[in-house]
Amino acid sequence: MRIYRVGQITAYIKELLDSDELLRDLWLEGEISNWRAYPSGHVYFTLKDGEAAINCVIWRAHAARLGFRPRDGDAVLAHGYVSMYEARGTCQLYVDELQKAGAGALALELERLKKKLEAEGLFDPSRKRPLPRFPRRLGVVTSPAGAAWRDICRVLSRRYPLAEVVLAPSAVQGAEAPAQLIAALQLLAQRGDVDVILIARGGGSIEDLWAFNDEQLARAIAACPKPVITGVGHEIDFTIADFVADVRAPTPSAAAEIAVPDCEELRESVDQLTEALLGSTRHLLDRAWRDLHHAEEALRRASPQGMLNRSRQRLDELERAMALALRNSLALRRAHLEGLEGRLGQLSPQATLERGYALVAQHRTGVIVRSVRQAPPGERLRVRVADGEFAARSEEALVGPEVT
Repeated sequence: MRIYRVGQITAYIKELLDSDELLRDLWLEGEISNWRAYPSGHVYFTLKDGEAAINCVIWRAHAARLGFRPRDGDAVLAHGYVSMYEARGTCQLYVDELQKAGAGALALELERLKKKLEAEGLFDPSRKRPLPRFPRRLGVVTSPAGAAWRDICRVLSRRYPLAEVVLAPSAVQGAEAPAQLIAALQLLAQRGDVDVILIARGGGSIEDLWAFNDEQLARAIAACPKPVITGVGHEIDFTIADFVADVRAPTPSAAAEIAVPDCEELRESVDQLTEALLGSTRHLLDRAWRDLHHAEEALRRASPQGMLNRSRQRLDELERAMALALRNSLALRRAHLEGLEGRLGQLSPQATLERGYALVAQHRTGVIVRSVRQAPPGERLRVRVADGEFAARSEEALVGPEVT
């Protein structure tokens, strides 16, 4: 006999439950009892009918998305999976979606259509188109009498008044709404001046929003050549149109905010870019001035003018040296010449005359008289002394050797 521990059996049962295809994805209809919301955000309750009851858990993330406030006794349709809570050994339904029982058929139809279109790739993120950053003209598909239209206009006028808004009016609930929504969407899509299209309406029940779960509207959104933003209902409301659209906004006002930039943010961005541009410009100018200064210095050092100035200075120095050398040479030559002149002066006849001697020449021939024989008595003579000449006549030889 093999004996098992309790934990082994509960784990085995949990594995069986988790692997069962039916229990992994099912809808249960019943009545709520013992609804308990804890501070943690998790909710615990019992779902029962006339035959049985099952414990249920809604984790905080799913509880925050509930579109209504359930109460004990409410008939609901719960979606989730069944698994074992091993600590207590009980089976529980882990709920991720809760609808009022009256909307159960619509919820099932919504889930069926959602799976169909998702399988066709209409929800694929790769086919989503980016929104234009600065749209010039926006198309809006909504009811002109609804609060959604007023909210969109208010947000656009405050946030980005540069954009023009074109309204394509349509009913947003009722049997005629899907056809009107498609016609309005296609009308805006045919315009070449519309950059992005908003499809919007305010909140309501699942029945009120059912027009936005229309299959043909979903296909029209997917085929639209313009980017489409949906803002249908409140944040917790999701429609087929939201899954097909390029961007889903939680409300009509949020759709308008997503569609256009904020002028204040753009102004701040422009101011920041302007300051950055001025700073970059100043930096570039400072660097250019430094480069220019360095280039001027390099040009100045390499300029022929510098070489010319140095050559001119060298020439001036050579000129001064040459003039000095010439003056010195002339002074030496002058001193030498004066020395020669002095020596020559001592040997000149004039110097002899100045010492008292006289130079006698024949008056007629000018021949210097060197002998008494050249001055016989009666010979006319010219006598030159230191300060001039005078005439004389020879009388007789007074001294000298005997004339023969």
